[in-house]
Amino acid sequence: MALLFFLILAFCTGPGLLESSSRVRLVGGRHRCEGRVEVERDGQWGTVCDDGWDKKDVEVVCRELGCGAATGTPSGTLYKPLAEKEQKILIQEVSCGGMESKLIHCDQVEDVFDCSHKEDAGAMCKIPVSVRLVGGPGRCKGRVEVKYQEQWGTVCKAGWNLSAAKVVCRQLGCGRAILTQRSCNKDTQGEGPIWLSEVSCSGQEGSLEDCPTGLWGKNNCTHDEDTWVECEDPFDLRLVGGDTHCSGRLEVLHKGEWGSVCDDGWGEKEEKVVCKQLGCGESILLSAKARRNFGLGSGRIWLDDVHCSGKEQSLEQCRHRFWGYHNCNHKEDVAMICLEKTPKT
Repeated sequence: MALLFFLILAFCTGPGLLESSSRVRLVGGRHRCEGRVEVERDGQWGTVCDDGWDKKDVEVVCRELGCGAATGTPSGTLYKPLAEKEQKILIQEVSCGGMESKLIHCDQVEDVFDCSHKEDAGAMCKIPVSVRLVGGPGRCKGRVEVKYQEQWGTVCKAGWNLSAAKVVCRQLGCGRAILTQRSCNKDTQGEGPIWLSEVSCSGQEGSLEDCPTGLWGKNNCTHDEDTWVECEDPFDLRLVGGDTHCSGRLEVLHKGEWGSVCDDGWGEKEEKVVCKQLGCGESILLSAKARRNFGLGSGRIWLDDVHCSGKEQSLEQCRHRFWGYHNCNHKEDVAMICLEKTPKT
């Protein structure tokens, strides 16, 4: 009985589903994560009919190829050159749940009889972009490099602007992008491939892969035009002098040095952001005398005239004067108490 069931399954699903491995590729696109879908059977590459083709099917193809999220389900004659007439259409009526690791694991019909190459299925996926800054003082300053096809390469500064730098800084978990005229010199220029040029970001993207770019590896740049980016060091803050991490004098970390915050313009909205960032509860209103119980700071006063809406996730996102510019002394240091959150039971 078990053997009979196995033979019925093989007849209904076709041999592809029962194979232990398969190969898939995208042909004719702008990069390896976009193009006409082709699968291999018995050493021959064939196309996929777009009957039933949808985003869940593309999600599986993107996952199998190690690409990013699915962004489109193109089909037909979009990708050139078109498939040769003699190239077979190997499968149709593909139906994936979206969570499969390979296209071969999806339901599919392998007896193709009513499709032509005008109905070839395609896939559009994001390119997973790894980014780093090289050659600078620390991981938040340096030459921009991206990883593509397992190789690091540089980014041409043609089309580059501060908005693109903001995206890189955000992706790296660094602070704000610093407007700088610095360029790479002979000591900081890259070598090897120049992967990207004409990067166009709005500044709101979460990753460089979300920004429109030129074709990967297609440009007329030299390493004299390698892009250099400087971000502020990762933003951190703490409350010191109190009994818990939710109470004390406020200090922020900048350029590797802790410094205090002036209370000019400081209020409930600003305290709300700090308490949230520290993972504490709501703030408690303190008198000026009570604030001094935590002692006076020493050294740098990093921030002044801080203004928050209360919706920010980090004090870094609030408006303030340039770092280190103030008209305060340490008698005006911000100090505060947040309630400690009670663990849920």
